[in-house]
Amino acid sequence: MMESKSPVCNTCGEEIGVKPNGEFFVACHECSFPICKACLEYEFKEGRRICLRCGNPYDENVLDDVETKTSKHQSTIATHISNTPQDSGIHARHISTVSTIDSELNDEYGNPIWKNRVDSWKDKKSKKKKKHAKATKAEDPDAQVPPQQHMEDISLNPEAASATDVLSVVIPIPRTKITSYRIVIIMRLTILALFFHYRITHPVDSAYGLWLTSVICEIWFAFSWVLDQFPKWSPINRETYIDRLSARFEREGEASQLAAVDFFVSTVDPLKEPPLITANTVLSILALDYPVDKVSCYVSDDGAAMLSFESLVETADFARKWVPFCKKYSIEPRAPEFYFSLKIDYLRDKVQPSFVKERRAMKRDYEEFKIRMNALVAKAQKTPEEGWTMQDGTSWPGNNTRDHPGMIQVFLGYSGARDVEGNELPRLVYVSREKRPGYQHHKKAGAENALVRVSAVLTNAPFILNLDCDHYVNNSKAVREAMCFLMDPVVGQDVCYVQFPQRFDGIDKSDRYANRNIVFFDVNMRGLDGIQGPVYVGTGCVFRRQALYGYSPPSKPKMLPQSSSSSCCCCPSKKKQTQDPSEIYKDAKREELDAAIFNLGDLDNYDEYERSMLISQTSFEKTFGLSAVFIESTLMENGGVPDSVNPSTLIKEAIHVISCGYEEKTEWGKEIGWIYGSITEDILTGFKMHCRGWRSIYCMPLRPAFKGSAPINLSDRLHQVLRWALGSVEIFLSRHCPLWYGCSGGRLKWLQRMAYINTIVYPFTSLPLVAYCTLPAICLLTGKFIIPTLSNLASMLFLGLFISIILTSVLELRWSGVSIEDLWRNEQFWVIGGVSAHLFAVFQGFLKMLAGLDTNFTVTSKTAEDLEFGELYIVKWTTLLIPPTSLLIINLVGVVAGFSDALNKGYEAWGPLFGKIFFAFWVVLHLYPFLKGLMGRQNRTPTIVILWSILLASVFSLVWVRINPFVSKTDTTALSQNCLLIDC
Repeated sequence: MMESKSPVCNTCGEEIGVKPNGEFFVACHECSFPICKACLEYEFKEGRRICLRCGNPYDENVLDDVETKTSKHQSTIATHISNTPQDSGIHARHISTVSTIDSELNDEYGNPIWKNRVDSWKDKKSKKKKKHAKATKAEDPDAQVPPQQHMEDISLNPEAASATDVLSVVIPIPRTKITSYRIVIIMRLTILALFFHYRITHPVDSAYGLWLTSVICEIWFAFSWVLDQFPKWSPINRETYIDRLSARFEREGEASQLAAVDFFVSTVDPLKEPPLITANTVLSILALDYPVDKVSCYVSDDGAAMLSFESLVETADFARKWVPFCKKYSIEPRAPEFYFSLKIDYLRDKVQPSFVKERRAMKRDYEEFKIRMNALVAKAQKTPEEGWTMQDGTSWPGNNTRDHPGMIQVFLGYSGARDVEGNELPRLVYVSREKRPGYQHHKKAGAENALVRVSAVLTNAPFILNLDCDHYVNNSKAVREAMCFLMDPVVGQDVCYVQFPQRFDGIDKSDRYANRNIVFFDVNMRGLDGIQGPVYVGTGCVFRRQALYGYSPPSKPKMLPQSSSSSCCCCPSKKKQTQDPSEIYKDAKREELDAAIFNLGDLDNYDEYERSMLISQTSFEKTFGLSAVFIESTLMENGGVPDSVNPSTLIKEAIHVISCGYEEKTEWGKEIGWIYGSITEDILTGFKMHCRGWRSIYCMPLRPAFKGSAPINLSDRLHQVLRWALGSVEIFLSRHCPLWYGCSGGRLKWLQRMAYINTIVYPFTSLPLVAYCTLPAICLLTGKFIIPTLSNLASMLFLGLFISIILTSVLELRWSGVSIEDLWRNEQFWVIGGVSAHLFAVFQGFLKMLAGLDTNFTVTSKTAEDLEFGELYIVKWTTLLIPPTSLLIINLVGVVAGFSDALNKGYEAWGPLFGKIFFAFWVVLHLYPFLKGLMGRQNRTPTIVILWSILLASVFSLVWVRINPFVSKTDTTALSQNCLLIDC
C-alpha cells in the first residue's frame, strides 16, 4: 500500500473508524477486509453476513460502539493484513506466457465489490451531509476559504514549521527585461501592419507574378511569427525547495511519506538501440536518491527480443553492486558509462579513504559487465534457424516478433534479490506485451498504455515517469524536484505532469544541426509555463496517473453529461433533465470525454439513476477494459494495490491487461492513456489533458535532470525532423486539430491554443519558404525584382522592420540566457528543415491521411571512423537532400548570372544587382551548414549528390541562357530582327 492516511473503507471510501480502546475497526478477523461500521450495518440489513473477500461469516458482536472520529496516528491497511500470504508470486523469477484470464477472477473479486459500491451510495451521501453540517456549524458563516487554500492536514515537525510551507515558487522575469520585450513585440507588430500596407498598395507591374508570390509568402511568415511569438508573452522561472520536501514527508524515525513513482523505459530493437545504453538508463533509475520502496522500473520490450531480456538479467545482477556504491558516495551521474567517462578529478571532495579503492574495483566490475553485454550483442547478430532457446532448453516465446504471448519477468523487488550490502532494491520488471496478427498495436503509444495497466496491477504508483531508452537520469534528485510541484497541496492539485527539458551528450560545441534545440527548450517552453504549462515532448516527464486515466482536475467546475454528438471535450449539455433514462445513459457515454465523468468528485451532480449507471461495473469496463483489479486501482487517487485482490493472482492479471485484445471497444488511446492517431503521440496526449483543464509545469533544475546520448548526423537529423513534422500534419488532419477541438469549454487558454496551433501548422511553412528561397535566383536570372523602387518613407519602413527583428531577438536572449550562436543555429536549421523534411512531411501526410498511402524515405547506413564526433560528419544519401541541394545550386547559379549580366550592362546595372544578391546570399547563408555537411570530410560526399548537382546546374544554366521563358515577346522580336542583320 502507498497510503499515508488512516485506513479507508473499501466500499465507500470513508475512514473505517476506531474502537473505544483506540484500535482500528476490523470487520473480518480472518482476512482483515477494510470496511466501515456504516457499510457493515447496511450489509447486515440486506441479509449479507459474509466477508466479501474470504467468504467467512462475520462475528455477530462485531458491531459494538465505534467512535466516529478516527485516530490521528498514521497507519496503513497493510498493518491489518500482515498475516496474509506474502506476495511471493510477484517477486519470484518467473516468465508466464498466459495471455488470458479465468472468468473466476472477475466473479470472485469483481461483481460483489461493484454491487456493494452501488448499494452503499445512499449511505455514503448521508454521512457526507452530516459531516458538512458539522463543519458549517463550526465555521464562521461569513468566512469563506478560497479553493486554492484547501490543503491537506499535514502536521509539520519543528524544522519544517520554522520554514514556509511552500515547496516551490514562481520567479517572474525582471520587469525591466519583460516590459521592454513586450514593447518591442507590439512595435514589430505595428511595423508589420504598415509594411504589408505598403507592399499590397505598391505592386510591381513588370513582375506581377513574382510580387504576388512574395507578398503571399511574407503574410504567411508574419502569421507564423505571431503564433510563435505571443505564447512567449509571460515567461517565468521556477525554484524548488527539496529540503522542505524532505522535512515534510521524511521525518526521522518514521517511514517515508513521499509518493511512489513508476518508471517506464521503452525499447524496440536492441540492435538499433544498444542494450548497453538501455542498461545505463535502468541503472541510473535504480540508483536514484529516492526511497527504494517507492521506485519501480518497468522496461517495455516491444520487439520481444531475447537479447533485451538477457541484457536486463545482467543489468539486474550488476545493479546489486552499482546501487549501493552510488548511494554511499553520492556520485553524479549515476549511469556508469557516463560517470566513468567524465574528465574530472574524481578525488576532489571525497574524504573517505576507501573511495579510491572502491571506485577502481567498481570500474573494473563495469568493464567486465560491458564485456558480457557486448558478448550478448555479438551472439544475437545471427538468429538460429530453429529460433532462440532459454537456459532451461525451452523455446523463447518471442521468436516470432509479430505473434507471441505476453511476458512479464520481475527481477528485483522488495522481497527479491538484495544488493551486496543486504539492502532492498527497487523493483525491476521486464514487460513484453502480447502481439497477434490482425491487431493494431499502435507502436510506442500502445506500449506505454500497456505499461500503464501492468504497473497499475503490480504497484499502482500515483505518479509515472517515462524515459526513452537512451535518456539516463543525470540528476539523482530529479524525482524530488518534480515532487515539489506534484505533492504540493496547493500547486499540485491541478498539475497533470511536470516536464523536464531535454539535454544531450555527444554533440560538438558548434551544434551544426541544432540537435540540442536550445531555443525551444529554454525560450518557448518557459513561455508556455507562464500560461497553462509546457507541451509534453515524449520523454523526461512525470505524469499524475489520474490525469492519464482521463479524469478532470479536482478544482475545475463540475461537468454534466454531454450529448454524444458534441465535437469538443468541454461543451456543457443543454438537454432537459426529463430525458428518458436510456438517453441519459447514452449522453453520459459521450464520445469526447468518457473517462472524465467518472471523477468521484463529480458524482454529486447526478441523480440516483445516473449515479448507479456511471458507477456500475459495466460502464467502467467499457471505458477501462475487462479487468476488475485494474478498474478498482483507477479509483485509488493515492495509489497502492487494491485490497480486494489476492496477491497470488496479480501476475496472472498483469498478463491479462497486456493482451493484444484488451483495448478492443474501450477508450484506450481515445480518451485514456497515450492518445493514438499520430506518430507524435506526445503532443496529442498533452493537448488532451490541457483541454480537460489540467495544467503542466516546466522544471529546469541547475543540474540537468535527464540526458540523451545520440550524436545525430545531417541525414538522421532530417529524418527525425520529418517524423515530428509528419505527426503534426496528422494531428492537423484529425478530429483533435487545435483549431477547433475543445473550443466551447474554455478550459484551454487562448495563448495555449495558439501555441498548439503553431505545433501543427509549422510544417506548412515549408511551401512559402521554398517559394521564397527560389525567388532570389529567379530575380537574378530574369533581371526582375519583387520590390519596386523605394521612396524615403519606404526605406525607413524596411529599415524599421529589420531593426525590430534584431531587437526582438536581442531582448529574447536577455531574459532567456540563450546564446547568439544557439539562436543563429536554430534560425539556420529552421530553413534547412523547412525546405526538406517539413516539405516532405506535408506531402506524405496528405498522401497518408487522404489517400491511405504510406511513403517511407529510407536511409542507407555507413560506418564512421573512430573519431570524436566523427558520426556527425557522415552524409547518408536520402531523398530529403534533394530540395535544399537544388535551392543552393539555383541561387549560386543566379549569383553568377547576375554578376555576368551586370558586367555586360555597365555601371547602372550594379545598383539593382546588390538588392538581389543580398536575398540570394540570405538563402545561401542559412543553408551553409547543409552545404558544409554536404561537402563532408575527406571526400565523403555521396556520388549521387555530385551527379544531382551537376545535372541541376546544367539544366538551369540552359534555361537561363537558351530558353529563358521570362523574356517578353517584344524582346524576342527585337532579338530576331537583330539576328537577321548578321551575315552568317
